[in-house]
Amino acid sequence: MAREKDRKAYRERELNGQELRPETLMMGYGYDPSLSEGSVKIPIFQTSTFVFRSAEEGKAFFELAYGLREQRPQEEPGLIYSRINNPDLEVLEDRLTLWDGAEDGLVFASGMAAISTTVLSFARPGDVVVYSEPIYGGTEFLLDRILPQFGIARVPFRAGVEGALEAALEEARPRGRVAMILLETPANPTNALVDIAATAKLAGRLKDGQGRRPIVAVDNTFLGPLWQQPLRHGADLVLYSLTKYVGGHSDVIAGGCLGSQELIAPVRGMRTILGTMPDPFTAWLLMRSLETLKLRMTASMKSARYVAEFLADHPKVKRVFFLGLLAEDDPQRAIYQRQCSGPGSTFSFEVHGGEAEAFRFLNALRHVKLAVSLGGTESLAEHPATMTHSDVPPEVQAKIGITPAMVRISVGVEHPEDIIADVAQALAAV
Repeated sequence: MAREKDRKAYRERELNGQELRPETLMMGYGYDPSLSEGSVKIPIFQTSTFVFRSAEEGKAFFELAYGLREQRPQEEPGLIYSRINNPDLEVLEDRLTLWDGAEDGLVFASGMAAISTTVLSFARPGDVVVYSEPIYGGTEFLLDRILPQFGIARVPFRAGVEGALEAALEEARPRGRVAMILLETPANPTNALVDIAATAKLAGRLKDGQGRRPIVAVDNTFLGPLWQQPLRHGADLVLYSLTKYVGGHSDVIAGGCLGSQELIAPVRGMRTILGTMPDPFTAWLLMRSLETLKLRMTASMKSARYVAEFLADHPKVKRVFFLGLLAEDDPQRAIYQRQCSGPGSTFSFEVHGGEAEAFRFLNALRHVKLAVSLGGTESLAEHPATMTHSDVPPEVQAKIGITPAMVRISVGVEHPEDIIADVAQALAAV
């Protein structure tokens, strides 16, 4: 495996003066085949520990790993133990930074491991986390049920509502230091957008006595790194459930956090102690998937547009929450055009009626799988109110736009006409 100067030689991003695109760099960035028996793909380093070449090297590696001294120019952390670092994790993290233009990144055992480890790296007892709603059900549970046990308060605001964030910040400030503004945009499952640049500006006005301002963290799972890059719009950190589009085959569980080296450093330390990193095989599978990420996400997005347009014209469908169908006069459209480069392939729609009608539709599907998750090669559909967001109280669901008639669909890479045929016959049962 490449170390230090050898690794750097394989981090070149230019060829004959031309900057290489991320989809090209995914094929070899950060990896030297000559140091692994010529293997064109990085091997799976299924090991718990690594041999030091000398006691002095081991000492130097530990000094860096535990922050006992500053990192020297051109020095890179050495391999110690797979809870701290592993070649598969390191190369994966190098490649994940490319799409988002991040300085540094970390991978985790799940999306929730990424979110919880990151929040706990910055929030302390007496602090407040302000966050957008609706948000993934697991994140809602963390913020609403777990963090208060550690003296960390939370103040939600509804995504897509003008002035809602400002009101939430006014409510939060008397309760303690606002440690983080956590956004999920587009929101799960309504696809409501939050203006990332405007959020960053508001955060800049909330410096405490020590000059610290709230961390702006964005869960970018719904659009993935292709269709939105939050760091380019002022976010400090971007979070992912890598299970979804990056993994993309419904066969791994993983998460990620990307940002500046300065902000990733405390998250790295927290991950080391909590032990929330993934195993080497998971990292290897994610690297496999990164090679086809653009192909898969592009195919799914194109098919999703056909499916959304079909649903929008169907008499049994009340409303479609697809970003590509935002009306010209919708205020959300301006945000979409400013910070997104595509509508993605996961969206929700409401049938006429309620839970019974939504269930009839879901039960009648024959090809589209009735399952939670999203961003896989296969199309999936689920009922947010009773599944992914079932722990959100009904009165809160109603407030944030999750209705009994809502169905969420993740469009895969199948032929769009086949997906539409299945959706059409399922709607006939409503």
